[in-house]
Amino acid sequence: MWRVAIVTISDKGSKGERKDESGPLLAQLAKEIRGDIVSTLIIPDDFNQIEESLISLADHSKCDLILTTGGTGLAERDITPEATKTVIEREVPGIPEAMRMVAFPRTNFSILSRAVAGIRGKTLIINFPGSTKAVKECFSIIKPILPHSLDLLRGKTKH
Repeated sequence: MWRVAIVTISDKGSKGERKDESGPLLAQLAKEIRGDIVSTLIIPDDFNQIEESLISLADHSKCDLILTTGGTGLAERDITPEATKTVIEREVPGIPEAMRMVAFPRTNFSILSRAVAGIRGKTLIINFPGSTKAVKECFSIIKPILPHSLDLLRGKTKH
């Protein structure tokens, strides 16, 4: 099983003004790849909180996979990609590129997503959009490669 953390990034969600639906959905989807949900957080669109949460989950909680939802758009407070980039050591650009590319025929708004993915130590971090529809579509695109990706990060290579 994979140690998975879900981080919802939403000002309104963190204040209880909006029900978080994308975070629980991501948790449910992660279970399809044998994900053991070890942490779920709802935090505001605050650079330092995002950064500190990702570092703590990767370094201290030893998560294999961190999935964030929210804060990837064009609004002024959408800073999830910038905070993620300060935390990761290596980018994995193909993951968000594939999510945008496959989602584009369904909605041209997908090209406005600034989501990133990358590695910190042995942890894969992936940004998802905030809508449940986008979460479903994007997860279905990357679901087949996640187990192999996580195996590689654990050093399980059979080449």
